[in-house]
Parts: sequence; C-alpha cells; structure tokens
Amino acid sequence: MFTPGNILYFTPFYFKNGAASKNKYFIVLKDIDGQLILASLPTSKIYLPHRVPEDHGCVEVPEGCINCYLFVRDRIIGKNGFTFPVLTAIYGQEIDMYDKHVIQDQYPLENVHYKVLDCLLPNELDEVLYCLRNSSSVKRKYKKIL
Repeated sequence: MFTPGNILYFTPFYFKNGAASKNKYFIVLKDIDGQLILASLPTSKIYLPHRVPEDHGCVEVPEGCINCYLFVRDRIIGKNGFTFPVLTAIYGQEIDMYDKHVIQDQYPLENVHYKVLDCLLPNELDEVLYCLRNSSSVKRKYKKIL
C-alpha cells in the first residue's frame, strides 16, 4: 500500500483538517522510516495563470509562487496503464506527511475503503520527485526527504 509511486483511491478520504470527506486519489511519494509517508492528494482543480500551458510535467511560476506537476488527461502514467480521466495536478505546497498507522486504522480493508490503482512508471515518479525537490513552494523539510 505504501510503496513510493503507488496511486491509491480512497472512498472516502478523511482530511486531517476536518474538511468534509470525499473520494480522493492519493500518491505515495516517500516512505519515511516505516512510520510516516510523504504523499500528495492530486486535484483536478487547476490554478495556473492563463499564459502557462497545461502540458504534462513540471510547472514552476516563481513570481506567482506556483509549483505543480501536471498529469494530462488519458496519458499513461502507471505500470499497468493507469491514466487520470481529467487534467490533474500535484501542487508542491499541498504535499504532506501522514502517519501510516493512522491510515491503516482508518482504512483497514483494501477494495472496500481504498484501492491500489497502479504504481507510477519509474521515470514518472522520478520526474515528480525532481519537480517537487526543486520547487520554491515545497517546504524545506519535505525537500530534504525528497
């Protein structure tokens, strides 16, 4: 479940900040000492200035404090052929750490509470990590982990 690159789908995902739960994709970025994971909750809400093309890959707009990695619709990004059905982004400022034990307690049953949809292609994971590591919007403590 917590293998770096795994694309999970939670039905529903319970947010740490208490926001209303909803079905959500989750990409594992790093396993930290078997206790925590660094992960992203990709979103289809795209917040880019109109002049920035929505091309697959890393987007960095330092003057706007924007960093994201875009996954274009229907492009294969998973080892088993997974694609996002719509333009989807990982925003650098939204990656976070999660306690593995809390997640395992909240979502005990695979294919009931969550599904492992696929694992990012190795080069795709490398590109995502490189993008986030070099981002101006990722917190320093996360950059060290990446």
